[in-house]
Amino acid sequence: MLQQIWAALLYFAGMLLNSIYQCPEHSQLTTLGMDGKEFPEPHLGQWHFIAGAAPTQEELATFDPVDNIVFNMTAGSSPMQLQLRATIRTKNGLCVPRKWTYHLTEGSTDLKTKGRPDMKTELFTSSCPGGIMLKEMGQGYQRFLLYNRSPHPPESCVEEFQSLTSCLESKAFLLTPRNQDPPAHLSSSPLFQDG
Repeated sequence: MLQQIWAALLYFAGMLLNSIYQCPEHSQLTTLGMDGKEFPEPHLGQWHFIAGAAPTQEELATFDPVDNIVFNMTAGSSPMQLQLRATIRTKNGLCVPRKWTYHLTEGSTDLKTKGRPDMKTELFTSSCPGGIMLKEMGQGYQRFLLYNRSPHPPESCVEEFQSLTSCLESKAFLLTPRNQDPPAHLSSSPLFQDG
């Protein structure tokens, strides 16, 4: 009898805690606003990769050698394209340039990556000033990525991101060190390749 009472008390305590603490919601961005300028214009320009989270460490392994990454988002050659160029500074000091082309889907926030039909990217707002959160999904992985206009956003922004993604079943967390100078912008380099 005592065991049944104890089990009932634990059950109700769990329900009470669950009703008090729920995962915060981040509203998904819409593709186009009423004036056609809500997206993508506010998201163009320079972004710094701050942190990543995923259900497993393997899904973040591609970022293990990274010290910092600077991205530059520009409008593509057609209205439904975005060009993303990255300069990656590795922990051993090397700079690696990369580029991607995203295709927008009308009425959706999904971004499709050219040459990677299995990859889907969704954009989410961030309460952090100058911040944005992405969710990347592909064959065998799902990860959340935090970007900011500043290379060193307030610590509370990273804590909020980690708390939110942990609540969304992402147990692995990676914070880029950002100890070295950000890489110089290499957009004119012939080394850029889709990836």
